[in-house]
Amino acid sequence: MPHSLSLPMPRRRFLALTGGLGFAAWSPPSRADAPSFPARVATLDYGLAETMLAIGVEPVAIASAADWTTWVVEPPLPSAVADLGAAQDPNLERLAALRPDLVLSTDFTAMAEPALARIARVERVTLYGTGVDPLPRARTVTTLLGDMLGRAAEARSAIEAYDAEIAGLAGRLAGRSTEPLLLVSFLDPRHVRVYGRSGLYGNVLDGLGLRNAWDAPVNYWGFSTVGIEDLAAAPHARLVAVDPVAPDVWPTLARSPLWTGLPFVAASRVSTVAPALMFGALPSAGRFARLLCENLLGERA
Repeated sequence: MPHSLSLPMPRRRFLALTGGLGFAAWSPPSRADAPSFPARVATLDYGLAETMLAIGVEPVAIASAADWTTWVVEPPLPSAVADLGAAQDPNLERLAALRPDLVLSTDFTAMAEPALARIARVERVTLYGTGVDPLPRARTVTTLLGDMLGRAAEARSAIEAYDAEIAGLAGRLAGRSTEPLLLVSFLDPRHVRVYGRSGLYGNVLDGLGLRNAWDAPVNYWGFSTVGIEDLAAAPHARLVAVDPVAPDVWPTLARSPLWTGLPFVAASRVSTVAPALMFGALPSAGRFARLLCENLLGERA
């Protein structure tokens, strides 16, 4: 289990922030403790990393840094951030050499915590889990990390900026007739992840006043893995595929009667948007909202 952190946040405030979200508990500092914030922070989660960047904290290292431009894109990852390799099997030697004050973990990377705890203090801050949708959880995590890392004002500003941007985008879309949206990531030419209301993408649709065409159950990451034939359950939808899509997918689909026979394909209601992390936090939610708004408005220009 992760070590408790002695951080300068009143216990009542911490409980208000984290109650019911499954964050690891910690003991507040005594009154004699002077406020002290971790300066060298590593994380094994993209969502936590992008939240840190949004509040002005550059991580010393993250897991899978090499793939950041494939899945996250923005905010840009500073070149000085070290790559720890796979999130569930991080490079411990590299991490130790960086001498972090704190490592941020999640439920997904909990198996690595005993080894991490021999290097630095570990705090588990989970964005995706049962019981709470990711967008409200991302707000709580933004505030929590702001308090943990001495960036409370920056965290408030990040939340306010997200709310203002979503309100502005929703205003641009208001009054336009838009079909319910099928939001998918292609795994191969026959299978997709389709995103429901309880995922980050689905939460963004709600904020923009758009309808999600997929109302079947999804996992706590917010998606179901289905065959493309299952998408026929939403014949009146507009399908939006999120990049990256493997190079063979679209040529293969063009030759597939199963695909070309889907009503939204036959009606040319299919488009793609650039990558935005489906398992991210407020920065990815904002990026996805911008990309989706541009996509929908561009098609109707």
